Amino acid sequence: MNIKELNANLSVSEQILPSDISELAKRGVRTLICNRPDGEGADQPLFTEIEKAATEHGIQCHYLPVITGKVGDAEAAAFGELLLKQNGPFHAYCRSGMRSTTLWALSQAKQLPLTEIVAAAKAAGYDMSGVAARIAGKSGEIDTLRSYDVVIVGGGAAGISTAASLLARNNALSIAIIDPAEKHYYQPGWTLVGAGIFTPEQTMREMASLIPKGADWIKAAVAAFDPDSNIVTLEGCRLIKYTRLIVAAGIKLNWDGIEGLSETIGRNGVTSNYRYDLAPYTWELVRNLKGGRALFTQPPMPIKCAGAPQKAMYLSGDHWYKNQDINNINIEFYNAGAVLFGVADYVPALMEYVEKYQADLKFNHKLVRIDGDNKTAYFETTAADGSTEIVSREFDMIHVCPPQTAPDFIRSSPLVDAAGWVDVDQCTLRHKRYNNIWALGDVCNAPNAKTAAAARVQAPIVAANIIADIKGTHQVAHYNGYGSCPLTVERGKIVLAEFGYGGKLLPSMPKWILDGTKPTRAAWLLKEKLLPPIYWQGMLKGKEWLVNPVMSDEA
Repeated sequence: MNIKELNANLSVSEQILPSDISELAKRGVRTLICNRPDGEGADQPLFTEIEKAATEHGIQCHYLPVITGKVGDAEAAAFGELLLKQNGPFHAYCRSGMRSTTLWALSQAKQLPLTEIVAAAKAAGYDMSGVAARIAGKSGEIDTLRSYDVVIVGGGAAGISTAASLLARNNALSIAIIDPAEKHYYQPGWTLVGAGIFTPEQTMREMASLIPKGADWIKAAVAAFDPDSNIVTLEGCRLIKYTRLIVAAGIKLNWDGIEGLSETIGRNGVTSNYRYDLAPYTWELVRNLKGGRALFTQPPMPIKCAGAPQKAMYLSGDHWYKNQDINNINIEFYNAGAVLFGVADYVPALMEYVEKYQADLKFNHKLVRIDGDNKTAYFETTAADGSTEIVSREFDMIHVCPPQTAPDFIRSSPLVDAAGWVDVDQCTLRHKRYNNIWALGDVCNAPNAKTAAAARVQAPIVAANIIADIKGTHQVAHYNGYGSCPLTVERGKIVLAEFGYGGKLLPSMPKWILDGTKPTRAAWLLKEKLLPPIYWQGMLKGKEWLVNPVMSDEA
């Protein structure tokens, strides 16, 4: 926790953890203000978790969430009202501290000279130059930070990989990667963390260590897009201009989409491998459960790594099976969809493990509410005639996959389709309306599986297409929808699902080496031993292993 003081009565910081509360209490903080909406980041604890820890230390909590770049006058006034009416000292936090500082700056516009506001923010490490123009009531264009040949929004797997692939083709390009996160996560590893195979630390690197040489890292959040002017607006009202734009902003986990989940996640036997800090809790619950009922849930599509909810079920069942507890534990899988897996070729192998672990499959059951204190989950079931009803089920542990959407700043932008995803041609990944914009990874609306393997293939294709566009050729590389889902059916064996658009099987290896429709040891070794270094040392470094974009004339 990096605490920065704006004045003697107010400090700000990036996201805090429940374990940080004791330090804030020692510093005398009496009121805590959260300015970050739940679900912005995969490593973000919920406000209710922070509030619980703060209450135990006698600290008052207030939830004043602000979407990145959407700091309005009403929110600023509410922030100022808290400073006036509640007991200080205060501590406010968001993802980086920028939103909290902006709220403070706007709230003090009539109390302090503008120079003092800007100076205090600068001393704390926050650039309020854009906000200063807003406070002063200036009109016209705000100063632009810089212009780039290519701006990439998002420093996840898709964004960094595309930057590296572009620079491998043309190292003279000026490229900026915009992302406020300090940490980068290998999220496919969290399934193995939840099974006690990986440690959380194995799945994390410092963002600064991964930015490709030759690219600039702009550590800020995006507020808005102006595609007609080729401008990206950052928090603090700063502007970045681009010639070409790549949107790789990932996906938002909507923890609040299930009633009661935010209040109980991480305790009462409620866990999820979809969050960095909760995957170890999954393993704790699994290894301590000797009898009772274990529920595993999957929400409506789209979600990232659609096999992850059942991977948690298989690996948990394998542990209980090998420890001879399986007959004492009732495993139930609640799927909002109608099938176990979307590509039928892989279902027979999966069903063998469903039967082995004696799992009860419940289709058309969507988790809508959790009562953690009473360890009861509520599901909306849909009958063949379309009618619905709510059914309840008690549990001893439950692994939850939250519903997912595009990030808020994406959904409110002019780049999206009616469902809120960036609207691209599914073959070229070029935007359907703006010719100098491309998108890839989880945020785009191409109908492929949202997996890291998909981004691994998409990145070189986008890079090749942008280079072709720069050169003015009429050739493009086409994406076939490739995605991969290593279904960890037991410790030591995996059903390696590889497929493209329409469920077409797209195996990377000959069947005599690895038959992906059957559980194999070879696929497990690939997942555990080979894929992590391929990710860190290959994909993120622009090494396009197993990918060869083929250029052809545009249709």
